[in-house]
Amino acid sequence: MAERRLKVLVVDDHDVVHWGFRVLLGEQPWVERCLGARTGAEAAEVLKAFTPDVALVDLFLAGESGADVCDSIRKASPSTRVLLISGAGRMSPAAARAAGASGFVSKDWEAREVARAVRMVGLGMTVFAPTSEQPAPLLTEREREVLDLIAAGSTNREIAQRLFLSPHTVKEHTSAVYRKLQARNRAEAVQLAQRIGLLG
Repeated sequence: MAERRLKVLVVDDHDVVHWGFRVLLGEQPWVERCLGARTGAEAAEVLKAFTPDVALVDLFLAGESGADVCDSIRKASPSTRVLLISGAGRMSPAAARAAGASGFVSKDWEAREVARAVRMVGLGMTVFAPTSEQPAPLLTEREREVLDLIAAGSTNREIAQRLFLSPHTVKEHTSAVYRKLQARNRAEAVQLAQRIGLLG
């Protein structure tokens, strides 16, 4: 099993990171082929053509959630295992497993440790960073409060009254939440937050 060579798919929309991971993994002796995709749609095409053993998927892709891409990959190719990775937030093991992932690691890890995690997941193991090694929380405590109230259906005015903030300050916090979650509106922000475990 340890000698098995793996086909690896990297799904990341940031060009430097995308190619960095492809070069890193392509140099590993246990990698048979390293493939790439920048969107969920591109990943679906690669799955049809190559059926990779393991996919390294960024948690935050432009316009879509890595958790949703993970779910799509697992449905389209059940034999392909997924390792989620992020440099901008954290995800609980329970939320990662719910999305179909076999692991979650941080981009703060050393390159060789990320490569090792990809190999372990590809060989059927699970890899979840200890809580102490997770990157800093994606949202501040105040942003989490605003997000919770958005999820409850409160308007900006109602949130301002509830948290004793000015409407302008609430708007700033709401904009920060959208930016960090890469969401376009309230409904999308709530959906993405649920998928990565920020909301119950």
